[in-house]
Amino acid sequence: MNWLDKLTEMRKAAGMSLDELSLASGVPKGTLAKITSGATRDPKLDTVYQLVTAMGGTLGDLDDTPPARPFSPEGEALARDFDRLDPWGQGLLRTVADHELARLSASDERAAPIQPLPAMKIIPLLGNSFAAGVGEPDFGNALEDYEIPADARADFAVRVHGDSMEPFLHDGSVALGVKGTPADGDVAALMVDGAFYVKQVCIDSQGNLYLFSLNRARKDLDLTVWASAGSNVSCFGTIVMEKRVPLPLD
Repeated sequence: MNWLDKLTEMRKAAGMSLDELSLASGVPKGTLAKITSGATRDPKLDTVYQLVTAMGGTLGDLDDTPPARPFSPEGEALARDFDRLDPWGQGLLRTVADHELARLSASDERAAPIQPLPAMKIIPLLGNSFAAGVGEPDFGNALEDYEIPADARADFAVRVHGDSMEPFLHDGSVALGVKGTPADGDVAALMVDGAFYVKQVCIDSQGNLYLFSLNRARKDLDLTVWASAGSNVSCFGTIVMEKRVPLPLD
């Protein structure tokens, strides 16, 4: 059974009409009709990939000698690594890929000039994980180098741990911060009695410090630092957020 017969068998097993397969895969009806009728003998690999994926299969399901994979094993591994990066890392990888594609496309002197890679700067990635929940202890507050675009508004970075700042700061992500005292409602990176926190802050007229979780389903992880307790509180600065989140009412 060749790959085209197997493709037809997969469609029937999935109980899909050609129209339904076209809709699910995003492959135009005309293109799909040419492929299934054999009029197109050498369809694009990414088109075949769209079809088998829409039916819940893989290219390896077509036959013992399926068409070549649309991505090399190295490409698939790089794609998996891309999804594990934070937005800054993904942006940097995208910039490098665009730069290299432009270089390869410059086949003659008439090609557009290659744009230089953007200037980068190094900021400190502070400490261990800054907990969105229970504070991580300070084991020497080691610093790591963290590279970001030179025009990015950031003086330091922290790695977030836990889900109590979802959906704004994700577990395992790296958040950027700027130096300076946070205002009420800002998200700040702090150390309280030797433990790291990243929380929304508010200080009342008595000097009591309230640390709030943005994920109110985890308000059990809120923390109050009473002025009378004599706690040791250090603030590294304010976390750069895409938007300002109001202080909670509960």
